Amino acid sequence: MLYNILDLKKIFTSLLFIAFLGSFSTIQADNTTPKDAEFNVGEMIMHHIADTHGWEFAHGVELPLPVILYTPDRGLEIFSSSKFHNDTQQYDRYLLHHNHIYIADEQNEIKKSINDTTIVEEKATENENLNTDEQGKILNVAPLDFSITKNVASMFVSVLMLFLVFINVRRGYIRNAGKAPSGVQSFFEPIIVFIRDDIAIPFIGAKKHNRYMPYLLTVFFFIWFNNMLGLLPGGANLTGNIAVTMVLALLTFAITMVSSNLNYWKHIFWMPGVPVPMKLFLAPIELVSMLSKPFSLMIRLFANITAGHIVILSLIGLIFVFKTVMVAPVSVAFALFINAIELFVALMQAYIFTLLSAMYFGGAVEEHDHDHASQIREPDAVDLH
Repeated sequence: MLYNILDLKKIFTSLLFIAFLGSFSTIQADNTTPKDAEFNVGEMIMHHIADTHGWEFAHGVELPLPVILYTPDRGLEIFSSSKFHNDTQQYDRYLLHHNHIYIADEQNEIKKSINDTTIVEEKATENENLNTDEQGKILNVAPLDFSITKNVASMFVSVLMLFLVFINVRRGYIRNAGKAPSGVQSFFEPIIVFIRDDIAIPFIGAKKHNRYMPYLLTVFFFIWFNNMLGLLPGGANLTGNIAVTMVLALLTFAITMVSSNLNYWKHIFWMPGVPVPMKLFLAPIELVSMLSKPFSLMIRLFANITAGHIVILSLIGLIFVFKTVMVAPVSVAFALFINAIELFVALMQAYIFTLLSAMYFGGAVEEHDHDHASQIREPDAVDLH
C-alpha cells in the first residue's frame, strides 16, 4: 500500500541528521548598525536575511535565544542572548560584534590605564576591548560557538512541523485504507505520489526507488517548508544560508557516492567505446563534473532564495531612501507581486533539488547495456516508412 513509502523511522532519522549538521554549520553575517547612522539599504537587508543570536519578529520585539560557548579555561557556558543588549554589546568577557562572539582583549584594558588617548583614537567607533590590525581584521580569540541562533531555532520549528505532518499523513493512510483520503492526507498524498511516480521511479527505477524515497520526501518537504517559513514576517532565512544548502548538497553527494556501482565509476574514468586518447582527455573532465554537482546544488538553492528576499527588501527600502510616502504604494505593490512569485519559487526550488538528487542517484545505480547502445530502435525504423 502507498503508506509503506512513508517509512517514519528513516524520514525522522534524515530530519534529525539534517538538523544536527545544519545547527553546527550556520553562518552569521554582519547585521548590526550604529544607532546614529543614516539609513542604509544594504545594512537593512543584511540585518533581515542574516543569522542572529536573537529572533526578531518585529522592530523591538525579539525572542532571546540561548548562547552556548566553550573555552578551554572556563568550559561550557550558557546564557541568554539578551545579556548582549547594551551599548557595548558585551557580557562578562564576551563581545558580540557583527553577530560574532569574541573574547574581550584584556590587554586593551591595561593599555587604557597607561595611555588612554591612544585607545580612544584607535577604538573611537569600536568596543575598546576589540583588537584589530591595520587592515581592520579582528585579532580577538573567538570561543567555540554552539548557540541556538535564529536559523537553528527556525530549523527545529520546521522539523517539528514535519514530524507532525508525516505522523498525521501516515495515520491517515492506515485509517483510510481502501477509502478516499481526508484531512491532511488529502493535501499531501498527491505530492507524495508525484514525487514517487514522476521523480523517483522515472530517474531511479521501479526496482530501486523505494530505498531513496525517505530521503527524497524528507529533502523536498524540508526545503519547501523552510522556504515558506522564510517568507513570513520575522521568518528566518534558513534555506538562504549557504551553510544549510551545503549540508543538503553534501548529503545528496554522499548518498550518490555510497550508492554508486562499478558502471558509474567506469563511465567517469574509463568510458566504454571511446578511444584511449579520448579516455585520458575526458576522465579529468568527468571527475570535475562529478565533484561540481554538490556545488551546483548548494549555490542554486542559496542564490535563488536569497535573491528573492533581497529584491523584496530592496523594494520596501525604497520608501526610506526617497523619504516619502508617495513611493509606498508602488513599492508595496511590487513587493507583494514578488512575494507571490516567491511562493511559487519556494515550491519550485524544492522540486528542482529533489529532481536533481533523484537524477544523481539514478545515474549512480544505473546498469548500462553497451551491446545495444548503438543499435537503432525498431519503432523508429518503422516510423520512417
